[in-house]
Amino acid sequence: MRTGLLPAVTVLLALAMPAAAETIYVSNEKGNSVSVVDGQSLNVTKTIPVGKRPRGILLSPDGKWLYVCVSDDHTIKVVDVAKQQVVRTLASGPDPEQFVISPDGSLIYAANEDDNTVTIVDVAKGTALGKVKVGVEPEGMAISPDGKTVVVTSETTSMVHFIDATGRNIVGNVLVDNRPRAAIFTADGKQVWATAEIGASVSVIDAAARKVIKRITFDIPGVRRDQIQPVGVRVSRDGKLAFVALGPANRVAVIDAHSFEVKSYLLVGQRVWQLAFNADETRLYTTNGVSNDISVIDVPALKVVKSVTVGQAPWGVAVGP
Repeated sequence: MRTGLLPAVTVLLALAMPAAAETIYVSNEKGNSVSVVDGQSLNVTKTIPVGKRPRGILLSPDGKWLYVCVSDDHTIKVVDVAKQQVVRTLASGPDPEQFVISPDGSLIYAANEDDNTVTIVDVAKGTALGKVKVGVEPEGMAISPDGKTVVVTSETTSMVHFIDATGRNIVGNVLVDNRPRAAIFTADGKQVWATAEIGASVSVIDAAARKVIKRITFDIPGVRRDQIQPVGVRVSRDGKLAFVALGPANRVAVIDAHSFEVKSYLLVGQRVWQLAFNADETRLYTTNGVSNDISVIDVPALKVVKSVTVGQAPWGVAVGP
């Protein structure tokens, strides 16, 4: 089993974990669709066609709209959550991969891998307000809790760029390890955690000083170092734990976010890519791109309790009510 647990143990854990009244949305990169998973039954209830090569996915702050980066169509699709269908198309710039939304839901910042820019999108109008030139192959994006600072990682440049949201210009650059893929602010806005896929590390950056204060590496018994490729990252709201998807290592690393020590590795599906908490952070969902499923992690127990088959090559995940 991909969970690494005996079947009977898995069933007991699943029964012990309370059913969640939530909906999980998964972008299927090769399936050209979004899978909708019911949080209570953990069954796929709908598959929504969205276009060619969907990757980044997020919900509006009010939970009414689902935004999907449809990379090969060079657009952002808007799904009406109530209707579960695409209702609008937003400008995005070429090849949007990941994006973030302002706290008030009015602006989207999309990383454009093909032309090394971040496009700023007016959500209401559906048009681009402008672009910020960044490093080569931008991908991972994060926004500070107050919405004043946007962060983007550039894979080939191996940098994390800090963008002033008001001035719409770069105000700082931080060199990290090779091929940074994802970034996230801590809930207090004091740190940015950035993963480096080829560097096999996570850089913890002081957001105010814009300097790396800790480099976290990984060592998994029985797993080759070249298979340890950090991609998605999430830090709990209370700042106690961080979770890092380790790609072909098929593990999620659990990190003490205060000491920066790796506590454990959770065996999930094949080529774990992105991850997302539910609202109360009792569950963490991971997308597993090769095994075509998502893994469900019971966060308090730090146990993988379920895998759910979704579409082809699941990439991104978002969780709503």
